[in-house]
Amino acid sequence: MRNLYWGVDSATDVDQALYACVVANFGQPDFWGRYLTTVPNVNEGLTREEIAFLQGVGIKLMPIYNDFSEALGYTQGRVAARNAIFHAQRLGITGDIFIFANLENFFNIDADWLIGWADAFVDSSFRPGYYNDPIEGDFNEAFCEAQEQSENVRFQTVLWSAEPEPGVTTKANTPVYNPEAPECGGNVWAWQYGRDAAACPIDTVLMEERLFNSLF
Repeated sequence: MRNLYWGVDSATDVDQALYACVVANFGQPDFWGRYLTTVPNVNEGLTREEIAFLQGVGIKLMPIYNDFSEALGYTQGRVAARNAIFHAQRLGITGDIFIFANLENFFNIDADWLIGWADAFVDSSFRPGYYNDPIEGDFNEAFCEAQEQSENVRFQTVLWSAEPEPGVTTKANTPVYNPEAPECGGNVWAWQYGRDAAACPIDTVLMEERLFNSLF
């Protein structure tokens, strides 16, 4: 039986009020997904103070990077990854930590970008992940092509799936772990199973222990 951990992600910064809202309505998160940089009209960027707050209440950080407008081309994939790594280091994030490229709402994705993202992590202390929708959009086809072409993609990357979407639950009432994978498989170690909770501005996520152990 696999060990699973429950957490949330949010576009807004985590302060005492949001944390209290989540705990009161859903339970104590084991981890929290947050974006490394601010993208205007999309999300607020992570701060060192926020990281200290999360760690102070015993919550691990799941870093996400989304400061790019399309996921096309090898060079652009490498650039995005290097920027993600830079911002993680700027925030004091260290260790063998996964950083997830947010590709969930992207229809412009190609294999070259995915390979570039994975390759840029080889010489860093961080590890590459893809937050994705394997059903809608171009990720499924692009990932399967990238996996055929690249050992880094095939063996080093981890997938965080946004499908299926049974809906937000409390920590005590999570669904059976059953994330959707691309047609060619992949290391699907996390699942965002519920989004846009009514009580607090968060999504709900389950992940396997092997990914939880590689969070900050």
